[in-house]
Amino acid sequence: MKSVLMTGVFAVGFAVLQVHAAPVTGDIEKGKQKVAQICNACHGLDGNGVAVQTIWPKLAGQNANYIYKQLNNFKIGDRHNAQMTPMALPLTDEEMRNVAVYFQSQTQKGGTAKPELVALGESIYRAGNPANGVPACSGCHGPAGLGNDLAKFPRLAGQHADYITQTLKLFRAMERENDPNGMMRGVTARLTDAEMAAVAQYIQGLRP
Repeated sequence: MKSVLMTGVFAVGFAVLQVHAAPVTGDIEKGKQKVAQICNACHGLDGNGVAVQTIWPKLAGQNANYIYKQLNNFKIGDRHNAQMTPMALPLTDEEMRNVAVYFQSQTQKGGTAKPELVALGESIYRAGNPANGVPACSGCHGPAGLGNDLAKFPRLAGQHADYITQTLKLFRAMERENDPNGMMRGVTARLTDAEMAAVAQYIQGLRP
């Protein structure tokens, strides 16, 4: 079962890489100006977020293609969020590109993991769970958690554990549906709450 699922995940990832074009380009300085206007309050000017709101993602160092895709998804209704949808709606295509490349240019501050959850989290991230048919996270997001920009797979390393856990649960509940070919929904359907918490902590402490 594991080999079939893993093969499917890698095949989809390869197909995505084949069809997507060059990385998103934009004006970093104009992106900074737009971030200061509409993104700063939640994500911080440097993209490292607000310390007391760990359910909001860090965007510093995030892949520009991924950010651009998510903004488009919020804008056209493929992804729904009460805070983000109104922010994305008025953005032009150029502004979304500028914001994406600006955040990618910033340096993420990283995080730390709860030691007692690292072993299980690392096992799931690097090897998956053969008993449940869960593939390794590293298959798409990379051993160092840097994702894949051309495939629009996000960087995970250093991300808030609370945001990761929330996102995994949204995919599992089918409340978030903008993952290519349902990849994340398929993975999370097989993850327990304990496994989600552990892998989220491992990701929070993962440093390239």
